[in-house]
Amino acid sequence: MDMLLSALTGDFLGTPVYFWVAFLTIVVGLLVFDLGILNRNEHEISTKESLTLYAGYVLVAALFGVWVWFSRGAEAGLEFYTGYLIEQSLAMDNMFVIATIFGFLAIPRLYQHRVLFWGILGVIVFRAILIGLGAALVHSFNWVLVLFGGFLIFTGVRMFSHKDEQADIEANPIFMFLRKHFRISPNLDGRRFLTRMMDSKTGKLVTVLTPLGVALIMVETVDLIFAVDSVPAVFAVTQDTFIVYTSNIFAILGLRALYFALAAAMNRFRYLQISLAIVLVLIGLKVALVPFGVKIDTLLSLLVTLGVLAGGVLYSLWKTRGERDISAAEHPEQGRLEP
Repeated sequence: MDMLLSALTGDFLGTPVYFWVAFLTIVVGLLVFDLGILNRNEHEISTKESLTLYAGYVLVAALFGVWVWFSRGAEAGLEFYTGYLIEQSLAMDNMFVIATIFGFLAIPRLYQHRVLFWGILGVIVFRAILIGLGAALVHSFNWVLVLFGGFLIFTGVRMFSHKDEQADIEANPIFMFLRKHFRISPNLDGRRFLTRMMDSKTGKLVTVLTPLGVALIMVETVDLIFAVDSVPAVFAVTQDTFIVYTSNIFAILGLRALYFALAAAMNRFRYLQISLAIVLVLIGLKVALVPFGVKIDTLLSLLVTLGVLAGGVLYSLWKTRGERDISAAEHPEQGRLEP
């Protein structure tokens, strides 16, 4: 018993082990509740259900932030909420790319939750690796924050200049690689990621990827690419690995729940990318100034990020108020997979 208590109160990456255990327990509990209870019987998730589930994830994240606030101090609590909001802001663009992937591959709404759910497992692992590497770099070479900041500013400017471009899945390098190196079925096989089909040359049954499997790989890859932006952004708020990781994971969990509401009206958020570009530039400046001893107040960062994001959402909804909602199934045009 004493050994167990000693292990739990010991430090891992500067944070007591029991904090990590509590966090992982909550995440596993949420995933089990999601798949084992809410989606035990596979069904199409409605906009109302998506918003309700998102509200639940936000509530859990908010309560976790309260625990961090009272157990580790007000500064840590503010850092968690700011990191959470920044990750949610920057990952919004990721959701629209995912919708584009589903639309191109003609993935029915019925099976989209399955891809998003199993994609979360990849997020948990890959974000841990990226954040661990980022933390090691920052602690060993503080000046690397200048590079992080410069990269975020560059990405923000590029996002603004390419704001009207749509993702071209047909020309996506990952999609092209999969088509070249893997056998892919042109048709879905229910909820399976892999299926068996007859090889036209050998006449034998071979294992191939289904469009659902292709979607899973592409969603995982897209998240990894977007993490290159969002992870350095949270390091602008704090270099505390626990805060960076937990705020990232809670934000992604919530956004994956919100996906179905966003995808049901993609066209209504037309100007959101502009606000995301502004957030990236502002955060990039904040990151780049840290090595020079200039620290922008965390509460100010939280309020500015919230204001810019809210402004982008509200302006988008106002400008598109007369338009009908266009779902991910209608835009872009569906693609075609060849075996």
